[in-house]
Amino acid sequence: MSAQVQIKTALISVFSKNRIDLIARLLNNLNINILSTGGTYDFIRNLGIDVTAIDTITSYPSILGGRVKTLHPKIFGGILYRRDMDVDRKEIKQYEIPPIDLVIVDLYPFENTVEQTNDDDEIIEKIDIGGISLIRASAKNFKDVLIVPSADQYDQLIALLTLKSGSSDIEDRKYFATQAFNVSSHYDTRIFEYFNKDQKIKTFKRSIPKPNPLRYGENPHQQGLFYGDLNKVFEQLHGKAVSYNNLVDIDAAINLIREFSDPTFVVIKHTNACGIATRTNPKDAWNDALACDPISAFGGVITTNRPVDIDTAKELNKLFFEILIAEEYDQEALELLKSRKNRILLKKKAFDVLPMQFKSVLNGVIEQEKDLKTEEETDFHPVTKAVPSALEIQDLIFANKIVKHQKSNTIVLVKGKQLIGSGVGQTSRVDALKQALVKAQEFGFGLKGAVMASDAFFPFADCVEIAHQAGINAVVQPGGSVRDSDSISYCDANGMSMVFTGIRHFKH
Repeated sequence: MSAQVQIKTALISVFSKNRIDLIARLLNNLNINILSTGGTYDFIRNLGIDVTAIDTITSYPSILGGRVKTLHPKIFGGILYRRDMDVDRKEIKQYEIPPIDLVIVDLYPFENTVEQTNDDDEIIEKIDIGGISLIRASAKNFKDVLIVPSADQYDQLIALLTLKSGSSDIEDRKYFATQAFNVSSHYDTRIFEYFNKDQKIKTFKRSIPKPNPLRYGENPHQQGLFYGDLNKVFEQLHGKAVSYNNLVDIDAAINLIREFSDPTFVVIKHTNACGIATRTNPKDAWNDALACDPISAFGGVITTNRPVDIDTAKELNKLFFEILIAEEYDQEALELLKSRKNRILLKKKAFDVLPMQFKSVLNGVIEQEKDLKTEEETDFHPVTKAVPSALEIQDLIFANKIVKHQKSNTIVLVKGKQLIGSGVGQTSRVDALKQALVKAQEFGFGLKGAVMASDAFFPFADCVEIAHQAGINAVVQPGGSVRDSDSISYCDANGMSMVFTGIRHFKH
């Protein structure tokens, strides 16, 4: 194993020529010979720097419309040549193969092309063959060759060559090789995803190459990272950097607010809605959402589907909260809300919801389709003699949208398109109902005329009995229990209406 390698020959084959002038001049100053191809060769030559065209070594021109340029034994032999093996040295000499010590590659922009066009032929042509092969060959032979797999490593290369006068250590080369396999595996994953849109091969592959460090994870002693592009989701207008817990709550808030089209405010605490109301204007929607549970709202995450005006901002500003998410802010409202230094203000952008969700469990990953089913009146199947009124139907739809997003076991109570009580994350449905009733009573809500939604069926009649005794007369639930008849019979005997949806909404 050669620990220190003095670079004598470098191969540059890149799609983007950005900053290649800096690297080429540095290599030239270090008396490193440069080999190159096609447009890169022309670019370097036009800088007035000596450069050797690949085809003068291979005796083959670029062929098949540029598909084949570097794929030749004289190139790959020079890269894969093991300097400490006699047999390799003899063959290198026998076949007059020039050793290559540094390879710089910038791949065809396949990922960007997929985002910019639906033209299958154009996309396929942006699948890099020669570049990816150069990366893999160079990284495999990291004991002797330094590989720079993308423009993201240019700064590190320049610093290394400058510091070590055109040489590299084994530690340097192994680090760059690791980066190379990171680049190549991500590139191949994106190509697979493109092809697999039609083929639907069942396999778990995800690649998001650039982590965003978070202040910490769920707790201060845990490290946290976010993999993704938050700039596609929102623009941060004010406040401190978002945390791990913030992101989890932001996700919950955005998923819930998507369910509503009329002016609505949602308050989230630990991923559960503790306040939500729909009204004719944002100010009233906010005040009534806050009234649901003003204690839990303290330090919460708030979102709305309407622009925040100054009147609404004045009301919001009375409460300490961590995050506000809106599609727009009036300038005067924004300036007022910025009065708290660390308050996070986000402007939400339109973005595609991922159709699948996954999490790590045990020694693997579980994946499922996202719960995107939202029931409407046509999905309600009355199972009792009494049927809900038109107003109750609207509240049942409202309640069922909320219950879908709460932690199981959960019960949601709604009156006049306002959450008035909820029980979440309970080990029994009865406990969830009792928690919801306590919340409603604690904050002064009358239960007469309220409706109840459950994320799953009632195994016994106890829940409808307790709800009825509290003044609730309309219920929506999935149904499906072997003892559904018990709940139906109780409702019929007491004049309650109940509808089944046939759709369970567990959330763990």
